Amino acid sequence: MNQCQQPGQSEEQEEVTGLVCQEDHLKDGQMKEVTVGDQKVLLVRTHGQYSAVGSQCSHYNAPLVKGALVGDRVRCPFHGACFNVRTGDIEEYPGLDCLPSYKVKVEDGKVYVSISTKSLKLTKRVKEMCSLVPDIKHTILLIGGGPASLVCAETLRQNCYQGRIIMVTKDTLPPFDKPKLSKAMNLDSSSILLRSSEFYQQYGIEVWTQREVVSVNPAEKAVKLNDGILQHYDQLLISTGCRAQPLSCPGCNLQGVKLLQSYEDAKDIHNSCLGQRAVIIGASFIGMEVASFLSDKAASVAMVGTTRYPYERSLGTEIGKMTMQMLEEQNVKFYMNDRVTEIKGENGKVKEVVLNSGTVLEADVVITGIGVIPNSDFLAGSEVEMDSRKAVIVDKFMRTNIGDIFSAGDVTSFPLAIRGDQRVNIGHWQMSQAQGRVAALNMLNKPTKIESVPFFWTVLLGKSIRYTGYGEGYTEIIFKGKVEERKFLAFYIKDEVVVAAASLMFDPAVARLAELMASGHVLKKAQAQADDLTWLQM
Repeated sequence: MNQCQQPGQSEEQEEVTGLVCQEDHLKDGQMKEVTVGDQKVLLVRTHGQYSAVGSQCSHYNAPLVKGALVGDRVRCPFHGACFNVRTGDIEEYPGLDCLPSYKVKVEDGKVYVSISTKSLKLTKRVKEMCSLVPDIKHTILLIGGGPASLVCAETLRQNCYQGRIIMVTKDTLPPFDKPKLSKAMNLDSSSILLRSSEFYQQYGIEVWTQREVVSVNPAEKAVKLNDGILQHYDQLLISTGCRAQPLSCPGCNLQGVKLLQSYEDAKDIHNSCLGQRAVIIGASFIGMEVASFLSDKAASVAMVGTTRYPYERSLGTEIGKMTMQMLEEQNVKFYMNDRVTEIKGENGKVKEVVLNSGTVLEADVVITGIGVIPNSDFLAGSEVEMDSRKAVIVDKFMRTNIGDIFSAGDVTSFPLAIRGDQRVNIGHWQMSQAQGRVAALNMLNKPTKIESVPFFWTVLLGKSIRYTGYGEGYTEIIFKGKVEERKFLAFYIKDEVVVAAASLMFDPAVARLAELMASGHVLKKAQAQADDLTWLQM
């Protein structure tokens, strides 16, 4: 491939310079938010040297000074994105963009930061990318329009790939911020797009919306689309994600029974529930976020779950009980240890939800959040290897069992580094982005393993629970703070080791734990039990 053209140095730009501190003000491993001109800057000292980058996370603008600094990178306290404090480059997701970096000068025991006047108002930076060169006859086809595909496409362009990139998505929108759909269901579509149409044009990324791949022929290196067209590829990424699992009970096809999968679904649920009686089936992350959002909009909200408390299997009884109380205070009614046996209707529309206990709930709208199914049906006959759940099996390099076919995101079953390469399927936004990057680098013969630490968050009534690690099979939870006071840090223990952590109002503990796990630290149960948590400051 041709090398990307590096832009020539422009004439010297005007700068704003500020004296920000004395040289001995920060010790190694410390950071501080300072102001230069009107711009807030993150000043960091590592290895005896100062550096300065943008102060806000490029994901949702969180203040990075409240995050976790480990080595040469800072991790956002809110959602776990990581940035190199010397270059500003993004090194872990979520988010897409890098931070601006600024010139630092130490003179006569004083630290000065300089910012060019052109970038004074910039809080994020798009990493340099090349574009399409029409003469290059090489095509990378990305199936799916989610975070894995988008990061894959951008990583290819950042690494001087100048062939054709085609992204095929059945959505009406190009890649959008899907985690927002269950948290704020009435957003305008333009506010959730991850990139503008001009961005895709500028960097030569074709996005085919409302198109679907129906079969893959590896021998011919071609896919068939739902409109009958055959499209050739040289390399292929399968990043089709998962779809919501529908109910399978009498009445599940009545008008008013909803699944949340697309932007249109979110708008429809919001509009259908205003002033109406909503019943939500499934007391886990999607269902609870939807209940939280609708609690002050629907006439009533009822939640049906099969366990005693929400999140009981994933976060445990204590946290589940607390979240249930939070929503009950907003008049959400819970029907736990129960399940739906029938949905009754009138004139083809939902009227009642009948539970196994005999309870009958009046309903105008029923929203289902009972799990997901990998979108891999189109791979039938392709010989791409899948597990028992129909998730696509990949190695650490995101390669499938077939040459030149890679997979990334929620559709994959992959080896998780922090669990000794145990094969897992994890539906986290951040992990999908990380896998998209790894797939792209390996497509370009730049051997890179997936080593990211899982990190996710959920929002209930404006409060965020953060989580890192992989807690499946945990046998004990050790708490710091008090769950009933809604301020806590929870350590999940398996085989005398901390395998995961969750927190509420305890930042940046989970971000720091994620960094410690990422740097290879094995965190022992005894450390979690100790009253002294200074080890979290390592």
